[in-house]
Amino acid sequence: MLQHYNNYINGKWVSASSGKRFKSINPADTRKVIGEFPASDKKDVDNAVAAAKKAFEHWRLVPAPKRGEFLFKAAKILEERKEMIGDLVCKEMGKVRHESHGDVQEAIDMGYYMAGEGRRLFGDTVHSELPQKDIKTIRVPLGVFGLITPWNFPTAIPAWKIFPALICGNTVVFKPPSYTPASACELVKCFHDAGIPPGVLNMVHGSGGVVGETIITHPHINGISFTGSSTTGKRIAEACAPRFIKHSLEMGGKNGIIIMDDADLDLAVDGCVWAGFGTTGQRCTAGSRVIVHKKVYDAFLKKFVTAVKKLRLGNGMDKNTDVGPLISAESVEKVKRYMTIARENDKVAILCGGKIPSDPKLKHGYFFQPTILINVQSHHRVAQEEIFGPVVAVLKANDLNEAITIANDVQYGLSSAIFTKDLRNAHLAARELQTGIVYINASTIGAEIHTPFGGIKNTGNGHREAGGQGGALETYTEIKVINVDYSGKIQKAQGIEWGK
Repeated sequence: MLQHYNNYINGKWVSASSGKRFKSINPADTRKVIGEFPASDKKDVDNAVAAAKKAFEHWRLVPAPKRGEFLFKAAKILEERKEMIGDLVCKEMGKVRHESHGDVQEAIDMGYYMAGEGRRLFGDTVHSELPQKDIKTIRVPLGVFGLITPWNFPTAIPAWKIFPALICGNTVVFKPPSYTPASACELVKCFHDAGIPPGVLNMVHGSGGVVGETIITHPHINGISFTGSSTTGKRIAEACAPRFIKHSLEMGGKNGIIIMDDADLDLAVDGCVWAGFGTTGQRCTAGSRVIVHKKVYDAFLKKFVTAVKKLRLGNGMDKNTDVGPLISAESVEKVKRYMTIARENDKVAILCGGKIPSDPKLKHGYFFQPTILINVQSHHRVAQEEIFGPVVAVLKANDLNEAITIANDVQYGLSSAIFTKDLRNAHLAARELQTGIVYINASTIGAEIHTPFGGIKNTGNGHREAGGQGGALETYTEIKVINVDYSGKIQKAQGIEWGK
């Protein structure tokens, strides 16, 4: 039987007020429907925001360690359901099973980490310039946070946002992506079953144009956290600016991997295959550009092509599959469009792939062959624009300085990597690469939850996801400075004396 899912508002599972619904399908086999979901409208968002606003008055006063206990229980339940939810992610999003389970594991890790932050929401104690006076800073929640997440990490990225938002004392209205709503439901069920108080966490399904737009413009939303395209991120920034509400934007990437002439080429090939074709290239951290020193260009390319041609397309639930489908028919058309651009506009060569596979076993899915482009120049569109598919452009560089220049010559600044055995090359690259994350002798993929995640330029607006100094807690709290004067008189700072 077709499973029916609902919104989660004020602690209850409810249908959309309109009664309308939409379907989620398996991108590896579009004949298989995952479930039906409420196509919500403004009224549903209003109900969720009202519930969150009311719940905030209680939740913000729950001691942070106690809030952490709810989060710990939710993480524990999620851990117990890892295999079931991981398989659901595989079927609904399409990436291979071990990656899908890794998606859930990242959410589990984030849950336990942020639960612990309930005892580490530290401020500072500060020495005053005046006698008999103390100063301290504390972190305070903002209120109701709107969380809007993408489909490529349907449990990990919502967890990146929900857990820190809640531990800081905020309440949440969460809009999951329409391509992977079932995975989001299962995550929210973990919080419900952990006993999270009604209204603290709310989820509203529906389109970005209706539900998302209502959230970002709602007068009672106090902050927004968004992961998705730069175009949508710009719209969110414009909507938040008139009310001066905090907004965290995590957007696109066009990440470069530098291969130096002294690199371990086998290691570099492994890293580039994983970065370029893991999650079918549908990651903001995907290594979609490989910049190779001219001395090892031919040798690297030979090994890289050999490895890529061995990748097996198929259903992610099949243990023999290396690369799953794209998320939608629109994604397939987008990648096809870039193949035309590559051939006709950029005049580059498609060394392998570049087509929809002819295997009849794959005809019901959104599959596209792993693709390598060569003779690519930095100004070419395929080297500048985020394709978000299994496509890697290979560029040639004369030396390290040129390689770094090429790597930086994009509008994005999320992740970068260099393969080299030279310590000086590694440190120079780490200093000069214009990205929020740099990897030495590793793939551009592989962020760990206790370190800040995010980028610069058109990738982000200064906020970071995940943990660590400067991480998500900065997004979900404001700093309040408390001055306590016990001198018994009005003291003036900066040496000011009244009446003089």
